[in-house]
Amino acid sequence: MAPMVRPRETVDCGDFTLRRWRGQEDLAAATALIEESREHLRPWETWIIGHDEESTRGFLTRSAARWEAGEVFNYAVVAGDGALLGMCQAYLGVDPRGPRLGYWLHPAATGRGIATRAAAALAAEMFTLPDVRYVEIAHDLANTASAAVPRRLGFAEVRRGPLAGPAAPAGSGIEVVWRLERPPANS
Repeated sequence: MAPMVRPRETVDCGDFTLRRWRGQEDLAAATALIEESREHLRPWETWIIGHDEESTRGFLTRSAARWEAGEVFNYAVVAGDGALLGMCQAYLGVDPRGPRLGYWLHPAATGRGIATRAAAALAAEMFTLPDVRYVEIAHDLANTASAAVPRRLGFAEVRRGPLAGPAAPAGSGIEVVWRLERPPANS
């Protein structure tokens, strides 16, 4: 059996890096990042409600296992000085040829193009995997900041429909899905 192909564990983005989470070694820093971002995330992320250090511990444990299984590739967004700026991930959905990308940043890191550059780098990294044909980004219709990322990167909106799960507090309950196809081999 051939070894499973995975993205690189570190992706250089110039003034920041996408780095695979290092398990429990990252517990304190990841917990602080989430806690400092709680109010910023609350309108859009239902998982933040009741989140605590134990939740972060579980996230890091699941991240390691799901990376090894080739299901989810979670990255810390890390500044050049080592400070955590946020998180991004690629996860396999129903169609393994088209992983979905997700991202969020600490409020102090927003408005500087970091989410856009992180999503671009992660999309490019996913396209290095032989079976990936497209990547998608999904967000609630009301989350205009999240919508700006795929729009800037040339993703095409492919559908709108009801969210599969509960709507976030500020959400509309309508999911918008954007898609970027694999670039041609000669580009």
